[in-house]
Amino acid sequence: MSLNSQVIDRPTSKDLPYVEANLTYLVPMTDKPVYYTYEPPAGIPRTNGTYETHKLPIYNARSISETITLDKQGFAFSEHNTSVRNFYDEDEIRQVYYPEAEQLLKQLTGATRVVIFDHTLRNAELMKQGNNNIKEPAKRVHNDFTAKSGYTRARRELAARGIDDSEIESLLQQRFAIINVWRGIADTIQESPLALCDARSIAPQDLVAGDLVYRDRIGETYAVTYNQDHQWYYFPQMRRNEAIFIKCFDSAENGTARFAAHTGFDDPNSPIDAPARESIELRTFVFY
Repeated sequence: MSLNSQVIDRPTSKDLPYVEANLTYLVPMTDKPVYYTYEPPAGIPRTNGTYETHKLPIYNARSISETITLDKQGFAFSEHNTSVRNFYDEDEIRQVYYPEAEQLLKQLTGATRVVIFDHTLRNAELMKQGNNNIKEPAKRVHNDFTAKSGYTRARRELAARGIDDSEIESLLQQRFAIINVWRGIADTIQESPLALCDARSIAPQDLVAGDLVYRDRIGETYAVTYNQDHQWYYFPQMRRNEAIFIKCFDSAENGTARFAAHTGFDDPNSPIDAPARESIELRTFVFY
């Protein structure tokens, strides 16, 4: 079976409305990519990678959202009302949103156990004002974990919760996934929406493991090199009662989607005066 025939049927996607936008890819390189999450010491570049943009169609997936699944395309979409009033309240996120998302993921995946281990708030305006706990939208094609770092991060986070080594190893011998839950947290998203690449259109060699350097540790993520077969989708005008789920890792190697590349992008339909995108993503372990 050719790579193209595995993707959402081409004629179907070609019938969908779309926008054309620039997506930023890693230029192939011989060294391992390195990216610092903070301003590195003098003389060290923030990244050793070079990036290039490609203007691509990004298809509006709203009309086919019910046919898209985490195990086929590597992402999914759902309506979901949240009881959270203020997503900038750390306590409310942990006490209200975490339990909501845990139940939602169990319903979506049939998981027996869900562990939420991290969250990121994004708002470019607040970040510019010096709020160190808030980031701007990521505008490079990437995937948050690699075949290696999915296991590394799971061991680290489960141990931090006091789970003993034997139980951790038992958990990691069964199928588990790392799934991001992504949601807009203010008004309808008009600026920097999220683009998602059908996992079946990504060839293994497109994924390039790189070091993500923090002040206290080094993680590993996938940068992505350009491939003309990549097929991109988005859900325009996302509202606060809608969520996207992104498969960033799956231990299963039986043909199910394992990695879903994604990126924020500059939507040509965005009004010039559109408010900065405000969003939250949770990172979660899902044990089947």
